[in-house]
Amino acid sequence: MLEKLMQFFKEPPEKELIQDGEKVKKDYAHWRLRIFYACFIGYTVFYLCKKNIAVALPGLSAEYGYSNTELGLLGSSLYLTYGIGKFVNGVIADRADVRKFLPTALILTAIANLCFGLSALFITPGEVSFFGLPTNTILLWLFVFFWGASGWFQSAGFPAVAKSLTYWYSNSERGTKWSLWSCSHQMGTFLSVIISGFLVAHWGWKMAFFIPGTIAIVVAIWLFDRLRDRPQSLGLPDIETYNNEPTAKKSDADEDSRSYVEIFKQNILYNKTIWLLAIAYVFVYIIRFGAEDWMIKYLSEAKHNSLELAAMKLSSLPLVGIVGTICAGIISDKIFKGQRAPVNLIYLAGVAVCLVLLKFNTVSTIDFVLIGLLGAFTYGPQMMIGGLCAVESSSKKVASAATGFTGTFGYIGAVLSSTGTGFMVDKFGWDGAIAFWMLSAIICIIICSILFVNERRAKAKN
Repeated sequence: MLEKLMQFFKEPPEKELIQDGEKVKKDYAHWRLRIFYACFIGYTVFYLCKKNIAVALPGLSAEYGYSNTELGLLGSSLYLTYGIGKFVNGVIADRADVRKFLPTALILTAIANLCFGLSALFITPGEVSFFGLPTNTILLWLFVFFWGASGWFQSAGFPAVAKSLTYWYSNSERGTKWSLWSCSHQMGTFLSVIISGFLVAHWGWKMAFFIPGTIAIVVAIWLFDRLRDRPQSLGLPDIETYNNEPTAKKSDADEDSRSYVEIFKQNILYNKTIWLLAIAYVFVYIIRFGAEDWMIKYLSEAKHNSLELAAMKLSSLPLVGIVGTICAGIISDKIFKGQRAPVNLIYLAGVAVCLVLLKFNTVSTIDFVLIGLLGAFTYGPQMMIGGLCAVESSSKKVASAATGFTGTFGYIGAVLSSTGTGFMVDKFGWDGAIAFWMLSAIICIIICSILFVNERRAKAKN
């Protein structure tokens, strides 16, 4: 069974190179655009089945009486499995067929979402006990299981996309293209908050899982039609040869004689820069998921906003975040000539300022601006530190594994964000949560400063 499964996902073989230069040019233009928008839309839909939990949390709390710590445990189940799965699936994705790998992950994510909502239909709270446990407790652990399963399947999405972007776009253009694709995070978060907010407000929290799950299945089928694996599997030359980038081509040629394990060890396990990026990513994700998952509850309880108003305010986070993400890639390419660390430092300083102003602001309209700017300043480092920087600090041949490695650390931060924020709110109120996010920003600034110094030293030696 396992052998058949591995054979199904096996990376397709390279085809004989197309000799007609005009056909190569035409095919590259066609497939690059097609694969880019398929990856963008596919990853956006992953977020419909991921960020819906943020809108459902108040309903779960009201219906079942779960504490913030218990709700944090629910969120942590996804982040824990997602973090581990991102690395495991990253290693698998490096040698898997993207066309099959990505749609399958999305279908299984959809099934887990549907099971999450259905589990509440089969257990009636407060009426029956299993093994002496209240049904609310049993239901909570069912939620944890299905949400954790969803996290594992979702974790296969990013490594597969990372592989596609790395093979279809070369170093000289990857910063801009990666930042544009990374807006799928924000677009997915925005659509999830808007769609789930509408569904919850009119039909209850369960619909926030049923509808996105159904959409995901339809999109997964469409993805199988749109996607393909590497350019070589279509008879096209590798992207460095096509774009005439001899430096990158030489690097790949040097690695051809080494095994995947050897390349993995040198470029990931023994790479100090990757380790620093991974540690910094922990704190980026504490901030990111603290804002995304808890902002609605914060606005509802600390600022007494209605659910609809709080959801509208949160929607500004991913919308403005799109601008911040694109600008981060362009600024690092055009102004800082490929240096990512200075942009990360500027953005993280912006995060700290926004958190302080959000805490003390009393004008409701200004919250839209501050939350939007918080998204812009958070999504920039999120896109670069664990994604673009990780790829550029390793090798194309282990691109999925590199982003999976940093992603695992990021989701350790997500677990800490979920449980840590819930704990801080229960113990110290919402001021404790703001302080927790602020401390994370400061630590991340320190690590990025070290990376900046190392980057300057390496450049001076060259």
